[in-house]
Amino acid sequence: MSLDLVIRGGTVIVGGDTYRADVGIRGETIAEIGPDLAGARTIDAQGKLVLPGAVDSHVHLEMPVGSTISSDTWESGTVAAACGGTTTIIDFVEPEADQPLLEALHARRSLAEGQAAIDFGLHMTLARADDRTLAQVAGIVAAGCPSFKTYLIHEGFCLDDAAFLRVLEAVRDQGGLVLVHAENHAMVDHLKRHFLSDGKTESRYHALSHTSLAEAEAIQRALALAELAHAQLHVVHVSTAAGTEAILHARQRGLPISGETCPQYLLLTEAEYQRPGFEGAKFVCSPPLRTERDVARLWEGLAQGSLEVVATDHCPFFFEGQKDLGRESFEAIPGGLPGIEARLALLYSFGVRPERISMAQWVEACCTAPARLFRLYPQKGTLAPGADADIVVFDPDLEVRLSHSMLHEKVDYTPYEGLRLRGYPVMTLSRGTILWSEGAYVGSRGHGRFLAR
Repeated sequence: MSLDLVIRGGTVIVGGDTYRADVGIRGETIAEIGPDLAGARTIDAQGKLVLPGAVDSHVHLEMPVGSTISSDTWESGTVAAACGGTTTIIDFVEPEADQPLLEALHARRSLAEGQAAIDFGLHMTLARADDRTLAQVAGIVAAGCPSFKTYLIHEGFCLDDAAFLRVLEAVRDQGGLVLVHAENHAMVDHLKRHFLSDGKTESRYHALSHTSLAEAEAIQRALALAELAHAQLHVVHVSTAAGTEAILHARQRGLPISGETCPQYLLLTEAEYQRPGFEGAKFVCSPPLRTERDVARLWEGLAQGSLEVVATDHCPFFFEGQKDLGRESFEAIPGGLPGIEARLALLYSFGVRPERISMAQWVEACCTAPARLFRLYPQKGTLAPGADADIVVFDPDLEVRLSHSMLHEKVDYTPYEGLRLRGYPVMTLSRGTILWSEGAYVGSRGHGRFLAR
């Protein structure tokens, strides 16, 4: 049977190997990888890198936060992802108080279907650990959502140790995976109250209240509780050297622990909070940006494999009209940064090019590891016969100066404004359909499908 499309002459990156080959597509899947393939249509990829579509396992689209909602819709956010080489995302379900988990899952899925430009999965948030809630875990796993987000911080979400243990055991018993946002709630709350009582309300005090000690303590505690429960644990958006070390030591002891960091923690520092006026609010996120030392250790963690995944925690808010809700107090600034589009290119320019990580580690952290960890592999995250034809053609020499105006995220700034990149996606395919080509989005609304994992 003939091939529908052949991506010809590129350098294929898969499974730690790099070699020249053609990639043949039939329908929505990869049919063949090898030399001199013939197809009805061809794409010339000579001089380009050919890699699996990237998987962003941590995004927040149309997510309510206090009195506002993250600015990217399921349509705009997934279009932006596709333009940057991401072909799969995993977002979150946040049930209302006393809402059945399965009802919340169906509602969130329904919101995305018909809008999403790329394929998507969902994590379920567990903010309660009562018997009624935990009895629903099995049904959520059966519905294709085997990963559960927990918080050790934030009013209304924060689980104490006893509740966190109950969640770990309940999810373990159903073969699922717990994700944890690990910051010490009491530490952060204590510092916040002191700053506010002293009239220290500027945006930089958000970062100062979210001390690195709070993350270090909470990660170590979460790891200990997971070990006690014999449960698998994934620590999201690690921002500190101490947190990286704790995860490394747990993995060295053979515990089923994984860690994630984000481009903002690899590329930006706490110096952003010293910008004049209210500009520092653009960088308010939890956990906040850290020191140069933390940045260096995070890169080492990626190279060592103690941090397996680079996701974005994309949670955008307009600077004017949303972030500025907190002009009078940092507590009212909606926390989150945009970043769903540039992740793949940022990690290439600032990771691969200066040899902080290898090309294979780049693809592993952005594509393969998240697919494997969240049970999408080998359908996603690899180039192999039978896998979905989610493919990125990446020009390693294309020079781009990042700016808000060139990106497709629905927000009025980018935290990476002015960064000069060398290396950028020139084509993105999702299940054999071209979505991004020659600097233009050419996909269609609702192409994306829900992925039952």
